[in-house]
Amino acid sequence: MTMSNITVFMPSVLTLIGIPGLESMQCWIGIPLCVMYLIAIIGNSLLLFIMISERSLHEPMYIFLSMLGVIDIALGTSIVPKMLGIFWFHTSDIYFDSCLLQMWLIHTFQIMESGILLAMALDRYVAICYPLRHAAIFTQQLITQIGAVVTLRAAILVAPCLLLIKCRFQFYHTTVISHSYCEHMAIVKLAAGNVRVNKIYGLFVAFTVAGFDLTFITSSYMQIFVTVFRLPQKEARLKAFNTCIAHICIFLQFYLLAFFSFLTHRFGSHIPPYIHILFSSFYLLVPPFLNPLVYGAKTKQIRLHVVKMFCS
Repeated sequence: MTMSNITVFMPSVLTLIGIPGLESMQCWIGIPLCVMYLIAIIGNSLLLFIMISERSLHEPMYIFLSMLGVIDIALGTSIVPKMLGIFWFHTSDIYFDSCLLQMWLIHTFQIMESGILLAMALDRYVAICYPLRHAAIFTQQLITQIGAVVTLRAAILVAPCLLLIKCRFQFYHTTVISHSYCEHMAIVKLAAGNVRVNKIYGLFVAFTVAGFDLTFITSSYMQIFVTVFRLPQKEARLKAFNTCIAHICIFLQFYLLAFFSFLTHRFGSHIPPYIHILFSSFYLLVPPFLNPLVYGAKTKQIRLHVVKMFCS
């Protein structure tokens, strides 16, 4: 029901326009996105199959990597099919509740991925700094508890974003979202009301998660480097350092992309909107795309089992 010419009361359907300013090129932009998505699905599924079927890989590091693979598959699947539908088939409409669900899934999986990266850093810290106690500390029970806490933390932190939008806003300036997927601030900007609380809570979640996880991840790797450089033999130092290379690569690409996207979104007012949206779309797909490639190339055990599987 329309209350005035500029205000819509509780819209049931929203419209995602994709990438404003690049509508004529969206069909071509969808091709690399689709390729990245397919590689992410195939790569992560292959890693999951190998780590489930090979009992020698049933160790904490590989269990956390399996969790990361599941999250990557779920994150990509919650974004790409609808995005390609917009780019290729012009199916821009999305139900309001479906849009909120997509927003909740995207941000929940992002926070879960950050939590798993923290768990992997702590696992490497214990394995290198306290190798004799690693098996006693990282038991199956602890790994299960870490997975549950990571999931609950993400779901609980993002849930208020849904409630704040659903309960506080009844009138909207427009039903058109200038984005290729349902993102928190993209939805909030549609509302005809005071959005300060939503902005503050969004910043609170971002800084809480990034601050907590980054602090402990950085501390873990600093302690790892100190321990590694104290080892007397060069071969032992290289071996210990090589076990962390893949983790460090994934950690850096995830947080560097996240901070660049966050800073350009908040402070890059002079940057064209299509640059923001293009970058944020690729940012969500780069970690799922790169994770299996990096771990497959840098982790010897996984690489050997991949070669063994294809050769057989």
